[in-house]
Amino acid sequence: MELLQEVSQYTQSHLAELWSALGEHLLLVALALTISMAVCIPLGVWTARSKMVSAVVLNTFNALRVIPSIAVLFLAIPVWGLSFTSAVIALTLLAFPPVLVNTDAAYRTIDPAIRESAKGMGMTARQILWRVETPLALPIIVAGIRTAATEVIASATLAAFIGIGGLGVFVVRGFALYDIAILLVGAVPVALLALTAEIILEAAQRKLQPPA
Repeated sequence: MELLQEVSQYTQSHLAELWSALGEHLLLVALALTISMAVCIPLGVWTARSKMVSAVVLNTFNALRVIPSIAVLFLAIPVWGLSFTSAVIALTLLAFPPVLVNTDAAYRTIDPAIRESAKGMGMTARQILWRVETPLALPIIVAGIRTAATEVIASATLAAFIGIGGLGVFVVRGFALYDIAILLVGAVPVALLALTAEIILEAAQRKLQPPA
């Protein structure tokens, strides 16, 4: 109970800073997810159509999964410095694998008979892609975005380590001062954001699921 009071008091006394940090956090997440979708969805469509390209690209991007986000962040610093760009690049690379892998799987697993039926109806390759394949692939693509969103929201706290801001500011400050209340001021909103993204994207995934 005492801890909750400390969290409440600190939140009220730093409310403006908290709102600012929340805005910075959401901006980092939005940019990372937008860039990853813009790159990986078209790339996933391409890899789904070529086994050779798929083997090279997917193995390369899957290798990113074993590199800690903090390592990517510090590797970006020598090139872009202690900047917002470094944080966005690190988070974008983190989001790439789930979006790409799910997009590739979504288009690759479409029944070839469906494509043949569409061709038999006189549809062009572009029409088949947008009007037949993409509606079927969307639920699996959204599942990848859902995974990426959760990971990026959690990892965006690392931006505070290079002075970029975000909710990680309170987490870092809490560790530095050995103050759990301050740490929770940053950690709880991050957890709530991740949970909210999970619920919204799961609902979107169910909504996009085509009828059996």
